Amino acid sequence: MTLDSPTVTGNRGLVIEEPLIFEQGSPDKCGVDLPEPDDRPDRLGGVARSGPIGLPGLSEPEVVRHYTRLSQKNYAIDAGFYPLGSCTMKHNPRLNERMARLPGFADLHPFQPESTVQGALAAMGHLSDWLLGLTGMEAVALSPGAGAHGELCGMQAIRAALDARGADERRVVLVPDSAHGTNPATAALCGFQVRGIPGNDRGRVDVDAFKAALDDRVAAVMLTNPNTCGLFESDILELSTAVHEAGAYFYLDGANFNAIVGRVRIADLGADAMHINLHKTFSTPHGGGGPGAGPTVLSGALAPFAPLPHIVADGAGYRLVEHVEGDMQPFGRMKGFHGQFGVFVRALSYMMSMGVDGLRQASGDAVLNANYVMARLRETLTPSFEGPCMHEALFDDRFLKGTGVSTLDFAKAMIDEGFHPMTMYFPLVVHGAMLMEPTETESKESVDAFCDAVLALADKAKAGDAAFFTGAPRHTPRRRLDETKAARNPVLRWEPPAPAQAAE
Repeated sequence: MTLDSPTVTGNRGLVIEEPLIFEQGSPDKCGVDLPEPDDRPDRLGGVARSGPIGLPGLSEPEVVRHYTRLSQKNYAIDAGFYPLGSCTMKHNPRLNERMARLPGFADLHPFQPESTVQGALAAMGHLSDWLLGLTGMEAVALSPGAGAHGELCGMQAIRAALDARGADERRVVLVPDSAHGTNPATAALCGFQVRGIPGNDRGRVDVDAFKAALDDRVAAVMLTNPNTCGLFESDILELSTAVHEAGAYFYLDGANFNAIVGRVRIADLGADAMHINLHKTFSTPHGGGGPGAGPTVLSGALAPFAPLPHIVADGAGYRLVEHVEGDMQPFGRMKGFHGQFGVFVRALSYMMSMGVDGLRQASGDAVLNANYVMARLRETLTPSFEGPCMHEALFDDRFLKGTGVSTLDFAKAMIDEGFHPMTMYFPLVVHGAMLMEPTETESKESVDAFCDAVLALADKAKAGDAAFFTGAPRHTPRRRLDETKAARNPVLRWEPPAPAQAAE
């Protein structure tokens, strides 16, 4: 039970308490009347089921109610403010969904002849044009299925370029502490050794340490900009110049491109490759592990090594280049087909409806909202770094020192107030981090309501009411769980309770 004052039923208003679906019904119940099967010869070779199958026997209304109640326990961007830093959970315009569900797009099959899918190929071609125009790069691979997959694409292209020029000794990748956590994993997966680069007291890359690490073994640098502290790497031109002078490549993590799209061309920053999270920058929802897409744009130096397939427009229309042509040196394929087509349609719909001026305004509004959060909370909470931020505001737990309240406790109390918690304990370079990203799609009223709740909770913590926080959440269907144990020992399958044994 979750309530301090339990109800007779266990329900809390219209939040219904019920057992798992496997604990409901009985094997002799069925929601459908089926005729008895005729006698037929056994074709199972003696391996027919000898016991119950273990599925619950329920009527259709019972099944519908159960899953409807489960869905009502989900939190989503359509239900309220979702301030997850680094994840960019912003509104997805319904226009995008309508476009993706047009029969001419939704009913396609990847094995159809090219002559029957010219509209789909044209949409992919137009999307490519938009991505190249917004970044100033020379080539784009649409096939990566998500952000980390796009990272892998960019680093594989770098590996192929190094192999092509016989630079086998370059197998070190520099990754700043403020980069996304997938960066070192991607580099290692591509066979590189990872060397960390510290940050300075401004939350940005330490330029002297960066330059000192550049030697003839360095293959590439993976930099996130804006970085995971929500700050723009103001020395990026100096860094990219140093990388190229050292004979290495510059990979720019584009997960936070939504903060600068329409305002900065990636090519002008000296990048050789960058993945773009279409599901973050261009509005497609990505909660629950999907859908996502991570197209990777490449500079002229890496364009020949882009993976297959390519979209090409010629006099006969659009076609997919599936095999090597001309001076292409593709490193291979990223996946079986051609990327996440539904996400392509949604992103292109967003771009075309917004226009370049609208995209520029959106990135500006994202930065404005984050700095508004910073301005409202900075006197009560403790900002991790001085100065304005980009699209997300980062605080640490110094304001909770001596209160007996942790970042986790604070986040759990936010749930009782009706807010999804901000990102906790990330980035790792900040102790007790609280990373808040309001995005450009939140109104001033919703951001104010969030800030009011955070400020009230901070005052309550400083007043010494630690028990209020350590007991939270109180109003959820379940109270606080042992999350460490759940992560280390997940129970992935329901098992019926063992029958009690009779005493001998």
